[in-house]
Amino acid sequence: MSDSNTTHFTNPSTFILLGIPGLEAAHVWISIPFCMMYIIAVLGNFIILFIIKTERKLHEPMYYFLCMMAVIDIVLSTCILPKMLSIFWFNSREISFNACLTQLYFFHSFSVTESGIFVAMAFDRYVAICDPLRHSTILTNTVVAKITLSAVLRGGILVLPYPLLARQWPYCGKNIIPQPYCVHIAVVKLACADTRVSSYYGLFVLFCVLGLDVIFIALSYMQILRAIFRLPTKDARLKTFETCSSHLCAILAFYIPGVFTSLMYRFGHNIPLHFHILIANVCLLVPIMLNPIIYGVRTKQIWGKLLWLFTWKRT
Repeated sequence: MSDSNTTHFTNPSTFILLGIPGLEAAHVWISIPFCMMYIIAVLGNFIILFIIKTERKLHEPMYYFLCMMAVIDIVLSTCILPKMLSIFWFNSREISFNACLTQLYFFHSFSVTESGIFVAMAFDRYVAICDPLRHSTILTNTVVAKITLSAVLRGGILVLPYPLLARQWPYCGKNIIPQPYCVHIAVVKLACADTRVSSYYGLFVLFCVLGLDVIFIALSYMQILRAIFRLPTKDARLKTFETCSSHLCAILAFYIPGVFTSLMYRFGHNIPLHFHILIANVCLLVPIMLNPIIYGVRTKQIWGKLLWLFTWKRT
């Protein structure tokens, strides 16, 4: 590809993913923890899906939402990690323009969808604690299916302008992405046009969509905490709060790194590039890896079933 800044073309045939620039010599070593996180994430989420599918006692709204989150985490890690590892192991840096936009779309749309699932899980906990007698009538299987479908459609529709806008921009010979995968802002920066529409829309999705999700979750937990503190005994308060603890841990693991990396990418111009990219990838993969661990260890029903499976296999 030409390095000229004057040669305009609408669709470059390929992009070059650099992995982690400045740490090429350490790519093989960096791939080891990333590969382990990927294996743990995929295996852990499949185990969660298997346990919930086979244990009829877990066929409840909370666990249906957990299944959806497990599927999302598998898709998110799989659309990112295989290409990343091929760069680290085989120096396979090329990715076609269409494949890059596809990866970009799936990554961002499923991230927004996962945020919606967290809101749904917060609503489920709110109803279960604040109005337990009506929980089964409010969150029926039909309602759960509609909420899940709404979260998927919201993510898919809101992120659709990302690749559509990126496709229409002219590019000027620069096809190098200093990342191990395609993300919206990295692709937009390669265009030689006024891309403020894409940047502003990306900020809109970040602050208005994810920000509103955080507000809804916070409001739900304010009501939950009020209901918990009204309980008569300390043991009752602790027992009720434990039903929300795994969800709270997963929320913190998802939103804090996500907001941090998004803001760092846009405004952290003084941060060394290799450090920026390394931290961004760690912040992406750690929550995906932690979700099945958090729910597997802190949810008694899942943990009990998991122990039973391993005990049964040994006997």
